[in-house]
Amino acid sequence: MKHTVQPPKAKKVLKTLSMHDDVRHDDYFWLNDRENQEVIEYLNAENEYYEVMTSKYKDFEHSLFNEMKARIKEDDESVPYKYNGYWYIVKYETGKDYPIYVRKKDTLDHPEELLFDCNVMAQGHDYFKLVGLSVSPDNTMIAFGIDTVGRRNYTLQIKSLLTDEMYLDAIPNTTGSATWANDNKTLFYTVKDEKTLRSDKVFKHKLGSASTNDLLVFVEDDDTFGVAVYKSKSKKYLIIACYSTLTNEYHILNANTPDGEFSVFQERIRGLEYSISHYDDHFYIVTNADGAVNFKLMKTQENLTQFNHWTEVLPHRDDVLLEDIDIFKEFLVISERANGLNQIRIKRWDGSDDYYLPFDNETYTAFTTTNVEFDTNILRYGYNAMTTPSSSIDFNMVTKEKTILKEQEVLDPNFHKDNYESERIWATSTDGVKVPISMVYKKGMIKDGTNPVLLYAYGSYGHTIDPYFSSIRLSLLDRGFIYAIAHVRGGEYLGRRWYEGGKLLQKKNTFTDFIECSKYLIAEKYTSSKHLYALGGSAGGLLIGAVINEAPELYNGVIAAVPFVDVVTTMLDNTIPLTTGEYDEWGNPNDPAYYAYMKSYSPYDNVKKQAYPHILITTGLHDSQVQYWEPAKWAAKLRMNKTDDNVLLLKTNMNAGHGGASGRFEALREDAEEYAFLLDLENITV
Repeated sequence: MKHTVQPPKAKKVLKTLSMHDDVRHDDYFWLNDRENQEVIEYLNAENEYYEVMTSKYKDFEHSLFNEMKARIKEDDESVPYKYNGYWYIVKYETGKDYPIYVRKKDTLDHPEELLFDCNVMAQGHDYFKLVGLSVSPDNTMIAFGIDTVGRRNYTLQIKSLLTDEMYLDAIPNTTGSATWANDNKTLFYTVKDEKTLRSDKVFKHKLGSASTNDLLVFVEDDDTFGVAVYKSKSKKYLIIACYSTLTNEYHILNANTPDGEFSVFQERIRGLEYSISHYDDHFYIVTNADGAVNFKLMKTQENLTQFNHWTEVLPHRDDVLLEDIDIFKEFLVISERANGLNQIRIKRWDGSDDYYLPFDNETYTAFTTTNVEFDTNILRYGYNAMTTPSSSIDFNMVTKEKTILKEQEVLDPNFHKDNYESERIWATSTDGVKVPISMVYKKGMIKDGTNPVLLYAYGSYGHTIDPYFSSIRLSLLDRGFIYAIAHVRGGEYLGRRWYEGGKLLQKKNTFTDFIECSKYLIAEKYTSSKHLYALGGSAGGLLIGAVINEAPELYNGVIAAVPFVDVVTTMLDNTIPLTTGEYDEWGNPNDPAYYAYMKSYSPYDNVKKQAYPHILITTGLHDSQVQYWEPAKWAAKLRMNKTDDNVLLLKTNMNAGHGGASGRFEALREDAEEYAFLLDLENITV
């Protein structure tokens, strides 16, 4: 495909990087400076090129946006949940882009009380995000965090729910979340390091005092750990959580005595992962202790919390991953995963009942949701499938009756879930391991190799991409696309070992799994290389970058959203956000073995002289997770090396970060841009 418009070319400034007697040359290292006007000019030039190259289908892109937006109910509200005597609701109003938070006392018939109207608060900001709503035990105050940049760096404030006045000066550089002690006067919150954005300090604020007088309660000195602070569901304990990829440590304090000293629950032991939940006079512990790879459930008395006092409640199982628990007064609810599928198990504390919720699909997602009430027989959970819109369901754990509180409305008269089919198939990777693929398509699909397929994956941090419903995705399915999720190693779809088989010195399994899934879809005639497309974001963008270096011939086009592609350089820079906390995921390149392995797959370091598919790369100038310069450098290097005439586009959102645009419908514009890119490559323009 010949283009008359010439793409921008970033200037080359040679930078030599040496480590372990190895030398790398980086011509685009200079892009690592957002204060440099020349950098901004280059990003703007790429954006202008993007606009020119996509101008031919802009009208189609706008119609896609309107089509996606039209399926979503604008005048909508969440299912209410009750907490401490109040019903809490999130509402959306027609024509408005941000949520409105309200509550009602005692009953849903009670007059509505406005907490926040984010539409008003967002005025004058290109980006706006409200997080961490935390109501005081006496229901008179609320703490909250605001980000107006997109860098996930929140300013914390407290508001009176009686007068709407602010209680303290704004506190910058926080995680946005805070936790009240039971005295309604003391608030604990977490602060981030200004440069690395690592959450490393816990402070205590006394209502009525200046925030400058806040007391430092805890400091996390290990730069591979982050910290958080919260309250147990039983409301008895304040808990400081110290976390890294492989290790946990908790500190506890009675919430009635906020001026006391936190005590360590169980000292950190490298490789010991655990989480704690309080019930009655015991703590319940989900842990990998004693080699429980898929985790097991243990308990201990609340005054004897060290590991040697823990006793087993639910044993480890090789074929079932224990993901989480929800504790109620009469019931223990266990979230599990077996053969990739979600399971919800309900067990009475007295042992008189023990059963699973029934699910009969292979491409569904089920999960417990907002269960903040302790003394209740009602479990709230969510369910959806690739062909079925999401539902919020209340399940009576005594009578076993379920009430569907809300089903996602798809405002499209032509939408009927029976018009679509889903299935799960299994590809074989290079080492013989079977890799599952969940897919959905419109009924009547014929396997003749001509179907366009969008294959998506993530494959890192043990984060599982479950098969889920998307009304946005209908814009692809209705135009003949198959949408598929490759459940590659690096996620936890098939248990903890599935994660461990795709990290550190086995990271390449993630990429080979994806490549073999792609080959399988072609071999089975779901599609062909002329009609196969790949999509991944963040660490999934790393996947895309690695895959197109190794097997570019398999794809007609790819989308890499906010991609982590300059692995070696980033992991050697401990001054930027996330790096030190990621060593247990990717390895520490200060170790020669990890350095060499990272370099062997790092997308930026392995760009070569070869033909690449059509490529769309997106990023955000204020991204805190993957710095903008990684995709910018990658795009520049790809331009200089690719031997094809395929289109390469880099789009930088100059007003947002890792999550993209903040408005409810503004984010749809980015989806429309990506879909228009794919559909244009298929010559589908209506």
